[in-house]
Amino acid sequence: MIIQICVGSSCHIKGSPEIVELLQNAVAEYHLEDEVTLAGSFCIGKCNRIGVTVQVDDDVHTGVTKENFKEFFSENVLEKLGIERK
Repeated sequence: MIIQICVGSSCHIKGSPEIVELLQNAVAEYHLEDEVTLAGSFCIGKCNRIGVTVQVDDDVHTGVTKENFKEFFSENVLEKLGIERK
């Protein structure tokens, strides 16, 4: 699985550094280092007023924030990999 986090100027201002850190921590917590590749990406072209744009394989998700991160990760990473949330 490839997860690309937008690090363009708009998403950077909306918190992409924090989302990158949350993703790194979640991947480590679930020991997914061999399953998931994290990558930065400049503008994915789906800017949103709130939150960061994150692409999981071919699916683009907008509005990822610190507040909805756990739900996002559970639904779009853990479920797709068949892993139960801790």
